[in-house]
This record gives sequence, structure tokens and C-alpha cells, in this order.
Amino acid sequence: MSPQYVLGIDSSTQSCKAALVDAETGEVHTLRRAAHPDGTQVDPEAWVAALADSAGELLPQAGAVSVAGQQHGMVALDSGRRVVRPAILWNDTAAAPQARQLIDELGGPQACADAVGSVMVASLTASKLRWLRDVEPDSAARTEHVLLPHDYLTWQLGGSEQMTTDHGDASGTGYYSTSAREFMPELAGLALGHAVGLPRVAGPNEVVGTTRDGKAIAAGTGDNMAAALGLGLGPGDVCVSIGTSGVASAVVDASVHDGSGLVSGFVDATGRNLPLACTLNGARVLEFGARLLGVDHAEFARLALSARPGAGGAVMLPYLDGERTPNRPEASGTMHGLTSATNREDLARAVIEGLLCSLQDAVKALESATGVPTRRIMLIGGGSQSEALRRIAPQVFGVAVNVPAPGEYVALGAARQAAWALSGADQPPAWPGAESVVFEDTPQPQVYERYAELRDRTESWASH
Repeated sequence: MSPQYVLGIDSSTQSCKAALVDAETGEVHTLRRAAHPDGTQVDPEAWVAALADSAGELLPQAGAVSVAGQQHGMVALDSGRRVVRPAILWNDTAAAPQARQLIDELGGPQACADAVGSVMVASLTASKLRWLRDVEPDSAARTEHVLLPHDYLTWQLGGSEQMTTDHGDASGTGYYSTSAREFMPELAGLALGHAVGLPRVAGPNEVVGTTRDGKAIAAGTGDNMAAALGLGLGPGDVCVSIGTSGVASAVVDASVHDGSGLVSGFVDATGRNLPLACTLNGARVLEFGARLLGVDHAEFARLALSARPGAGGAVMLPYLDGERTPNRPEASGTMHGLTSATNREDLARAVIEGLLCSLQDAVKALESATGVPTRRIMLIGGGSQSEALRRIAPQVFGVAVNVPAPGEYVALGAARQAAWALSGADQPPAWPGAESVVFEDTPQPQVYERYAELRDRTESWASH
């Protein structure tokens, strides 16, 4: 008997990837991709076109499809359900002042986290709605519905009147209660300045519609939730993803309400919780370092591995385009500790150690918010392919680092959700986990300590 296939879509900041996957084994049969436009504001129709390019020939072969999309993006629709303006993406930091307004209006950081699971930051959809109200009042007045990127694509696939989302992606909006598991439409209205239509929140294994040729459409989810589902994260696992951003996440039972603002208390794609700490600067830090030294990535890695831990005293804060953990949207990168003895090898190593230390900030924030110690790191994303980063990572994190075989884990997680919806089972299918290479080394705590000292010192400078 021929295998039954499902289709998982990863609509990320940079591209749309479509994976045709065996519904029983989780084996990827075909993977295709199409690029998205650059920028922090994008016409959603570009996503639709990229989905058609990457998935159009694969969808007829699948029994079900699920879309995992970049979180937080604001897709504003008018009364005729037409796009009001380009979608504002998660990595647009213009709404930082509006995020601070909303925190104050909700009673302060802890009250905000208690209400919606997260302290408002520029990334969250609610902050962008307030920005729209303040900066583009005509666009705000025309906005009658607001969707997330995955919601928009799921709706477009079905061609139906009903718009849906899922609990995982909804939990990143800033107007969803992670403890009550429901939207708080009054908060969306507070942000935008008037009541706004929100999609129906579907269950994790629900079929929310069918495509025009009768394929089942699963609820879909956010990209981080899909990655956790694709990796099959277990207790004590922390997934560190190094893509456009850097993300540390873990699946836990209890909802998280971190008033410090470092950890977003999201919901996962199965009914549990996915606390997450995000940095704005991921693989681009490696690209910056290679460009700075005028070398390719292989030579950059060789240079970094030629230097000793601590990079000869050079320390980098990799906040190239602002930062979210810690929340410094106006920050820029800092290199400290340079002397006449600093060489190219030291500079390369300082860049990689700075990126890893920034991610360790996110891991430590997770541990503090959840009370769950990190047993191992699962390292994924484009940045994880750097040989130097893999080998230096256990020195900075202090635990074993597992690097799964290269794969599209967001698309795989979406496919697993599609197979789950297609089966009607209570639990997602038990696909075998990816093979991993394990990296271990002697911890070098002084590297992170010197980074943390510089991080705290620059915060003091900024406050003066």
C-alpha cells in the first residue's frame, strides 16, 4: 500500500518551506521552498504567492495540510476582509513606546504578565495595534479584523468565511489569556482604540476546514510551537534555535507569568505550555563576523576555533539591531576589551562567544521562570551549522549540546500536526526523533561571567 502523505508549511520571515511527509513514519518525501521579500513590513499576498510556489504541486498528494507561521505579525483587514496595509512583522521594533504604554495601562509588568502570559514588547501584536492607532489612525479606523500570518494563510487555503487560529500562536498576541486559554477581545480593542474581530481559536488536533480540492486543513500554529512538536521536546530539554532571531524554549506543564519580561509565557501546539525567551540577533551575528573579517563561514569558524576560550579578553554584546532579551530595542552592538594584542582569531571567537552568551541569557531566564533545570540543549537553525559554534556551545552552556541532523523542524512539526488532525487521535503521532550529534566539553563559566559584566555595565551607561 502506498504511503499517505501530509503537508507541513513553514512560512517564516525569510521564506516559505513546504514539506511532504509520510503521515505514519514522519519521513520527509519532498521539500520545496520559495523566498519572501526582505523587510519588517510585507504585503501578505507575497506569502500567498510563496506558498503557492512551494506547495502548489505538493498539496494534491497530501491528505491534510497545516501552516506554521512566524509569530506576532499583524495582518489588518477591513470590513470587506481586504488587507489594510502591509503586515508588520515580529522584528519591527517601532512599537516599543506603545508596548510601554500598554504595560502601564494594564497595571505594570507583573499585572501584564499575569493577564496575558507576557510583558508587552514591541514584537507582540497588541503593541503593533496600538502603534497603528497612534501613527496611522486612518488605517486603524479601517481595521475590522486582525490575523496572524499563519491565520491569514490558513484562511486563504480554505477560501472560507471563517477565520481561525490556534492556542499556541494566539498566546503571542498580547490579548490572549494563557491561564484561561481564550482571547481577551477587550485588550485587542484597548490596543487598537475600538473593537476588532478576532479569529476563532481551534483545538490542537482540529480540522478547521478543507481546501478547494477537499484536503483537510489543520489548525496550524506558530513557528516556535511547530519546532517543539517537530523535535519532540521532553522534560529538561531546551531548544535553542539560531535563525533570524535566537530562541530558547521548553515544554512545561504550568503556565508561566514572568513579570521581568524576559520570558514569554506562550502555549504550545498540544495543550501544554511553551515558555520562550527570544533574542533579536541570531545567525546574522555570524554573518556580521564573517563580513567584518572578509572571510567565508568556513574560514570564520576556523579562525574562532584557533583562539583560546575568552578570546584574549575581547567581549562582544551582539545587539546589532536592538535586543529583546534583555529588552533594549534602541541598543547597538558593542565590542570591549580590545588591545594591541587582539588578533583576527580573537575577534572571530569573541563574535561566536557573544552570540552564545546572549543565548545563554535566554536559557537562564527560562530556568528562572520555570524552575526546571536544563538537562540538555537541542541546537537547531541555520546558525547551528557553524562548526565553531557547535564546539564552543557546550563550553558556554555548561551542558551537553545535541545538534539534530539538518532538517526543517518547523515544517516537520506542522506536518505532524496535520497527521494528528487527519488521524482524529487524542495524541500526535509518535514519529521517531531525529538523529543527533552530541557535543560535550569542559564548561568555561568565565566567558559568560565577563559577558554578563559588560552587559550590566552597558545597562548602567544607558540609564545615565
